[in-house]
Order: sequence, then C-alpha cells, then structure tokens
Amino acid sequence: MASGDFCLPGEGMEILQQVCSKQLPPCNLSEEDLLRNPHFGKLLLGLSQHMDESGLSLTLAKEQAQAWKEVRLHKTIWLRSEILQRVIQELLVDYYVKTQDTNLTLDDKKFHETLEQRLLVTELTRLLGPSREREMPPLLGLEKADLLELMPRSEDFVWMRARLPLEVEEQLKKKCFTLLCYHDPSSDSDGETLKAAKVWKLAEVLVGEKQQCQDAKSQQKEQMVLLEKKSATYSQVLLRCLALLQRLLQEHRLKTQSELDRINAQYLEIKCSAMILKLRMEELKILSDTYTAEKVEVHRLIRDRLEGAIRLQEQDMEKSRQVLSTYEVLGEEFDRLVKEYTCLKQATENKRWALREFNKACR
Repeated sequence: MASGDFCLPGEGMEILQQVCSKQLPPCNLSEEDLLRNPHFGKLLLGLSQHMDESGLSLTLAKEQAQAWKEVRLHKTIWLRSEILQRVIQELLVDYYVKTQDTNLTLDDKKFHETLEQRLLVTELTRLLGPSREREMPPLLGLEKADLLELMPRSEDFVWMRARLPLEVEEQLKKKCFTLLCYHDPSSDSDGETLKAAKVWKLAEVLVGEKQQCQDAKSQQKEQMVLLEKKSATYSQVLLRCLALLQRLLQEHRLKTQSELDRINAQYLEIKCSAMILKLRMEELKILSDTYTAEKVEVHRLIRDRLEGAIRLQEQDMEKSRQVLSTYEVLGEEFDRLVKEYTCLKQATENKRWALREFNKACR
C-alpha cells in the first residue's frame, strides 16, 4: 500500500461493518475486501454520515417522516368517521333483526326510523352533489330541494341527535368488550366494571404487543442479514476447502498411486502363493488318504519296471535309428533296392501260395 493511501483503523473497520449491516444493503463485505479497497471503505463511511438506518438521505427521511405524520393524521380522522358510520349502520341492522321482538318501545322505533331516514337523505343528497357542478341532468329529475323535503321533522332530529351519542357509546362498549374477550378469553366471566378497567388498559397492552412484534421483526431482519453474511462466508470457506482437496489429490494421490499399486501387487502375489501351497497340501492329504504304504510300494515297483522297459525300448530305437541313418547314406540306390526287394518278396510269396495250392490239388 502506498503512503498516500487511506487506511481504516480497527475501530473504523468495526463502524464500517455496522454501517454495512444496518444502513447499506447487505453487500457481504469482508474485512479483507475493505482492506484491499480502502478508498471504497472511506466512501461508505462518508455516505453513512448523510443516511439514516433505512438507507434514505437525512433530508428525504425528514420529509418522509412529515408525510407519514400527515398520513396518520388524515387516517385517524377518516377512521373516526368510518367507525362512526359503521356503528350507526350496525345499530340499524340490529334494529331490523329485533323487529320481531314485541318488547321494542315506540321511542326505539322512532329513534331508528328517524336515524335511517336522515342517513338515506344525506347519502342521496351527497350523491346528487351541487347543481352548478353537474353537466348532465340529475338522476330521475330529482333536485336537492326535493330530497330535503324528505328530511325528518326538526324536533325529531334534535331528539334523535341527543340520544345518538348514548346509543353509539353503548355499541362501542359492546365491541370493546368483544375485543377484550377475544384478546383475553378469561375476561368473559368478569363483571362490567372490571371489563371496563381492562378495556381502558387494552390499548396500552396492544401497543406494547405491537412494539414487541416490531422488535421481533427487527431482530429477525438483523438475524437474516447475519445469516446471509455467514452463508456467504461459509460458501467461500467451502470453496477454499474444495480447492485444497483438489490440490491434495493432484499433488499427492498420483505420487502415492504407484507405491499403492506395488504393495497391492505384492499382496496379491503372496496371497496367490499361499493359495497354491494350500492346494498342494490338500492334494497331498487326498493322496495320503487314498493310497496305503503297500499300494505305494507296489506302484513304485511297477513304475521301476515300466521305466526299465522304456529304457530298453529307447535303446532299441536308438540302434534302429543308427541303422536307418547308415542306409540313408545310400540315397536313391537304397530306395531302388528296397523296391526291388519288395517286388521279389511279393513274387516269392505268390509262388509259395501257388505251390501250396498245387500240393493241395495233387493230394
């Protein structure tokens, strides 16, 4: 490394590794990689000064936080109106379910009918919208003034509006108790006062459980990052191990193969000799069990006589071979004499046969 190169100290290396694991995407940078590219490490440290843990710049992170704050505010307002709308609709649904109940009072019927009439007229008025903004004729030729005529009487509306918060509060209390029993089934047998106390703390409990879930997700994310880094490290270690094994096979196995072959050949040769000796021993054992001493002596005498006769025959054969070699010296003259002798012998035999036949005839 040149004298002008940037070098990360041990503490800077640790900070950079924390930055790589939290702020920057997992890039599986090892200490060796950072030491080999010091300026790249300096660049990462510089970037970390302008980034938050999510990887955004500080300016964008601030704008994003403000945007999320506004979103949460609008979401809260919308949820309030939506919850109120649904609770009122559930009140009307429960009323129609209970229409068969004869215990309903006239005030209950008047309250629900006034509430339903007010909601329907308000919804239809909203659908029609301002007359000056419509380019097409109104639906069914209705105007906003026509719908306002269907509004309930003002004194009924005032009376209904005064009772509505109590009904909504009662409906919300039922829902809270239902949520409490779902979250903690043991609370189903508690009294209403105890349930109300538990519902008061339920929000804090749910917030705590939500925070625990978020912390668990954060820990899981960190563990996943560590797992990816360890997996990459293990893969590199395995590749190095495979390279070392390949090198050992190439450098040492070929050298020892000839020695192993020689040892195997010696082993097979010794084993073959042992098998031959074992076969010879079995053969001798069979012979010793088959022939007695008397039979062996008789066979020896017979073998001596046969060998003597063979030697005599060989001597006679040698003499005949010498006589033949003597006659072979004569060449073609010897062959002619043999043929002439054969003819004379055959003529003599014929004459002898004729003489024997003549003698038989004379008798």
